Amino acid sequence: MIFEKQSGVPKFESAEYVDKTKDYVVLIPIINEGDRIHKELKRAQDNNVSSYADIVICDGGSSDGCTAEEILKSLDVNTLLVKKDTGKQGAQLRMGIWWALERGYKGIVTIDGNNKDSIEDVPKFIEKLEQGYDFVQGSRFIKGGHAVNTPFVRTIAVRFIHAPVISLTAHQYFTDTTSAFRGYSRRYLEDERVQPLRDIFVTYELLAFLSVRATQIGMKACEVPVTRAYPKKGKTPTKISFFRGNSELMKILFKNAFGAYNPQ
Repeated sequence: MIFEKQSGVPKFESAEYVDKTKDYVVLIPIINEGDRIHKELKRAQDNNVSSYADIVICDGGSSDGCTAEEILKSLDVNTLLVKKDTGKQGAQLRMGIWWALERGYKGIVTIDGNNKDSIEDVPKFIEKLEQGYDFVQGSRFIKGGHAVNTPFVRTIAVRFIHAPVISLTAHQYFTDTTSAFRGYSRRYLEDERVQPLRDIFVTYELLAFLSVRATQIGMKACEVPVTRAYPKKGKTPTKISFFRGNSELMKILFKNAFGAYNPQ
């Protein structure tokens, strides 16, 4: 089914393999992740994640065959959403959030599709959402979490730049603020003071904004321990280039701190 572009939501196509079966959904934004997404989905399957939440792929237009229908179906994927419009991760998430809210889910868990995060920990996020938390941040840096082979420069940037700025902006201490492994309540996403479905969220702006807005408006937030593991050898799986990508992240970080993404 094709969904035409509307304000705050890109044009996209949906292939629903199975009807809605759970109260919660896991949204996985990807583009050309190759077998990394298949390995991640296999881990989810081995740990029965689909018994807790429907698994939905939010594809940015992959051309490497990683979204082949027969493979996704065999790995318990509920639905494939494919963006047919401009924008990057922010647009993919807006696509997924709109679709998930329309489908009636109580809450959303997001996770990258590059097999670095412990997708088997999805039930921890759902447990916190069920307890009444509106924003749940996964962290490798708190007790019970594990940071495996994290590049030194990235550790320094997260712990001593990104996390302190986000924490100051949010008025609550967070430790792993660049991680997209999060949970959001329906109440949070539908609040008029949030409005995540806006076209200003193109790349990583939405992640930064949603990290701080819940506590700014008096909603409950917490962290849960997760594992984030980088490969021992080879190229680090990331869509962020060292210079340009990180400079854009810093620009977004400080615009967010000054309220640039707050609804007018």
